[in-house]
Amino acid sequence: MLGVGFDDLSIGQAVEHACDVIKSGGKAYIVTPNPEIVWICRRNSDLRSAIDGAGLVLADGIGIILGARILGTPMQCGRVAGVDFVTALFQKMAESGRRVFLFGSKPGVADEAGKRLAGEYPGLVISGTADGYFTDDAPIIEKINSANPDLLLVCLGAPKQELWMAENAGKLDVPLCAGLGGALDVFSGNAKRAPALFQKLGLEWLYRLIRDPRRLKRMMKLPLFVFAVIAARLRRGAK
Repeated sequence: MLGVGFDDLSIGQAVEHACDVIKSGGKAYIVTPNPEIVWICRRNSDLRSAIDGAGLVLADGIGIILGARILGTPMQCGRVAGVDFVTALFQKMAESGRRVFLFGSKPGVADEAGKRLAGEYPGLVISGTADGYFTDDAPIIEKINSANPDLLLVCLGAPKQELWMAENAGKLDVPLCAGLGGALDVFSGNAKRAPALFQKLGLEWLYRLIRDPRRLKRMMKLPLFVFAVIAARLRRGAK
């Protein structure tokens, strides 16, 4: 879609793949682009390369699903929200005492998220935390590797988290990383997801805009994305 490929998987299939990577001890990272990220990729070759290098590219955003329909290649499994995916993954990891490291957000947020997750998913081990305020990668990487996690949750916001994972994947002794934006704010209780009805209708973006009108400038990329997808479909049809 506009040069970005997606894996058409259900949440269950994505979790199964993630668990296989963890069990195998391989190295991979997961990204969950929305239309804004796809739009940025048009002019940011480093970001596009980072997404191309991901082990899984999950469709997080109703705009991606709409775009696929417009292009005539509908995604059979629908949207896979990053928070929903990792929540299901935590449940599986808890069954076998797997370890997760929480990295990102403001100071204290990852710690609070860790406490809540440990209580909600008995058996899940929070092996360490680090906030997203840093100037040098080396100490962060050393701390992560020392904690020996099975999963590293990288919540630095896009596109920083995707670029960070791509750049440091070879230095991390972690089977699986996942870039999930503001997930730690949700897990810590500092942010609320949209009500279930908004989620079901694919209107989480509208709920976030209502709560924070400052997001309007970012949201303007959505209609630009849709127009670009329509233009791509027209060009395809003209061939």
